[in-house]
Amino acid sequence: MTEIPANNPVGDFLRANLPAPWAAIGNGLIAVAALAGLVTVTAIFLIWLERKVCAHFQARLGPTRVGPFGLLQPIADAIKLLMKENVKPRGVDALAYFLAPLLPITGSFLVLAVIPFGPTLQVVDLQAGVVYVVAVSGLGILGILIGGWGSNNKYSLLGSMRSGAQLFSYELSMVLCMLLIVMGSGTASLREIVLSQQGPFWHWWIIKMPLAGVAAFVLFMVSSTAELNRGPLDLSEAESELTGGFHTEYTGISFSMFFLAEFVNMFASAGLGATLFLGGFLPVQLGYAPVDHALAMLPGVCWFFAKTYSLIFLYMWFRWTFPRLRIDHLLSLEWKFLLPASMANMLLGATLVAFRWIIP
Repeated sequence: MTEIPANNPVGDFLRANLPAPWAAIGNGLIAVAALAGLVTVTAIFLIWLERKVCAHFQARLGPTRVGPFGLLQPIADAIKLLMKENVKPRGVDALAYFLAPLLPITGSFLVLAVIPFGPTLQVVDLQAGVVYVVAVSGLGILGILIGGWGSNNKYSLLGSMRSGAQLFSYELSMVLCMLLIVMGSGTASLREIVLSQQGPFWHWWIIKMPLAGVAAFVLFMVSSTAELNRGPLDLSEAESELTGGFHTEYTGISFSMFFLAEFVNMFASAGLGATLFLGGFLPVQLGYAPVDHALAMLPGVCWFFAKTYSLIFLYMWFRWTFPRLRIDHLLSLEWKFLLPASMANMLLGATLVAFRWIIP
């Protein structure tokens, strides 16, 4: 495994010209500002992309009037939501009601902090990065449960309870898929997991671990779709049954925080999938030197976003293709099929690792 330097020109400049404490503070502020900008721009773009993909799947055009190709439509919607009155319904638990929308977006923000966007673009590289991701992603579940409870609305409460059951269930399968990659690579650091996939594309973990890698990727995509509350597994919202689910009583900026978190979560989940299974920021290599050299000239961050948006398109494809499941069918799918399949796949992966039947 070839080591790729993790130094960053901006960070190196601050460390060379400022005392250590001030350099650390400056780098931290720059990292937070960069992530905040990324979250904002990504959410706005994904809202537009979702509408366009949905429209084309249904033989429509989608947004076309506000800005070229409707690109400014999400900004117009954001301005509308910010200007709407943030109504507090009668009888709500004020602390829980206003705290809940902040937790999902905070969890997404914390996950993005450990994802390597490029060889030198990562806020922090934790040795227990996968464990950290599993821990902080639970903030989203907590926010949904608190929001449903604090809204003093039976539909919101039912939606949040559904969501809690769904998310806690599918979390198990998703974690097992992530642990399979940790077991194969021998590290829980996301950056080191990416570096363990250097070489031609068959060194990616989706292929490198025969059969187990493909199975883990499929299980990860299905489980993460349920974790994201996206169709056809969006039973916690289910507008036709629960009038909107856990965020029924939210409006204005509070609702927009839940709405924003959904798209940022999708980006974070797709980025995590690209990092674990598709080589992350590493370029696609075909094993033919002249072509590989040309492909390697494209910056790593471009490869990361290309792979991430490919998975985002898959999430959108799922939503606008398959019908919504019933809640009992959804939970049966996890406990009777996906979880046993994930455990069997872990056993298969452990066997491959133990006997070194992994593509070198």
